[in-house]
Amino acid sequence: MFVDAHCHLERATYADELDDVIARAFAAGLSHLVAVGASGVTAGAHEVLALCRRYPRVRAAVGIHPHDAAKAQPKDVEILAGLLERPEVVALGEIGLDYHYDFAPPAVQRRLFERLLGLARDRDLPAMLHVREADADVFTTLDAVGVPKAGGVVHCFTGGPKQAEAYLSRGLHLSIPGVITFKNAEPLRDAVRAAPLERLLVETDSPYLAPVPYRGKRNEPAFVLHTAAAIAALKGLSTDDVGRVTAQNARRLFGMESDAAPALAYPIRDNLYVNLTSRCTLACTFCPKIERKDWWVRGHWLRLGSDPEEALVLDAVLAALDAKPEVTEIVFVGLGEPTLRLAALVSIGQKIRARFGARYRLRADTDGLGNLVHGRDITAELATVLDAVSVSLNAADGETYARLCHSRYGAGAYGAVKQFIAAAKAAGLDVTASVVGVPGLDLEACRVVAEEELGVRFRHRVHQQVG
Repeated sequence: MFVDAHCHLERATYADELDDVIARAFAAGLSHLVAVGASGVTAGAHEVLALCRRYPRVRAAVGIHPHDAAKAQPKDVEILAGLLERPEVVALGEIGLDYHYDFAPPAVQRRLFERLLGLARDRDLPAMLHVREADADVFTTLDAVGVPKAGGVVHCFTGGPKQAEAYLSRGLHLSIPGVITFKNAEPLRDAVRAAPLERLLVETDSPYLAPVPYRGKRNEPAFVLHTAAAIAALKGLSTDDVGRVTAQNARRLFGMESDAAPALAYPIRDNLYVNLTSRCTLACTFCPKIERKDWWVRGHWLRLGSDPEEALVLDAVLAALDAKPEVTEIVFVGLGEPTLRLAALVSIGQKIRARFGARYRLRADTDGLGNLVHGRDITAELATVLDAVSVSLNAADGETYARLCHSRYGAGAYGAVKQFIAAAKAAGLDVTASVVGVPGLDLEACRVVAEEELGVRFRHRVHQQVG
């Protein structure tokens, strides 16, 4: 599913085609459209709210565009404030500064922006920002007035890495338009490569800025898939991955979340991940469920209330394989430790092997404490169904490991992980030792332990990028 996080759906643009444009968006896989009403001072806000009444999956952002700052009167801000009470309204915007055109003096724009940003803060609504050739003054205003607690988004972001980091550091999201598909947009592509996907949205800004292959034509929300595909190519993900994650980002930012069922089998790229348990042996400081109290991974909700029955997990795996035939690897991992459910892991692995033979590579991502937990060497048992294991080494010495990975096993945990890696290698498993690159960790020392001491592959996992 995809969300177009910013589009203009005025009748003046689409005329009698508007209903068809919206229908094409939903047919293309969009779950919601965030339509912006910020033109004509408050006229656009009234029009977009009328549209929301006709289409429950269209939500509204209402504001006063900086182009209209010289026309806006105090009563218009009061009218806008009243419209913010409507349940269809999910953001205050677009608001901001535009120094490219001379429609309103900069000082007038700044006064209106300050007032509307304060209104978003007071109403606890996300702010949807329009910024054009005015970044420095926008930063000054954001720092003076404050970003709303509900957050905000820089709509139609087309800047480079330095600008992106300045907005991200202030707690804002970046909404990426079809410009990312343009040949001359390399600075934007560099910014997107560096930015966490969990802080990005996708938008069309319809009817403007149609992506390649529609550049130069009238844009529409269905074309947002081309923007998602361009981001996917930069991130090494699938278009569906980017659509799913950016849609979840939009739902969270704009308060459109619904109750999510935990995923038992969830795809990322060409892999299918199997979520056996939320229980864990460790409390790692960098784990998203601890560091950010977040159980979302690449758009999948992974928190399980209890360990699911083996039959339910197997059914979920088989259904996911039917839906995604391009899967090449099945990985046992969630935000819990899969070897805590050793019997279920082996049984499900056996059933997959019996049905599909060697069609899929089977792997488990583990903390490497399974032998310690079970009081015996489990690696030979794992080798009966798995091709590979990725083991969380996470440090080059026991002291650092204990600081990062809190365990009831104390000082003996790190040695047990190294022993597990050696045993898994001896059992014939393809072994990778992984390390999360938390700030200050000596990655080279970790590589030496993995490759030179233990003789296995080494993998550096980027901090705060899960999945």
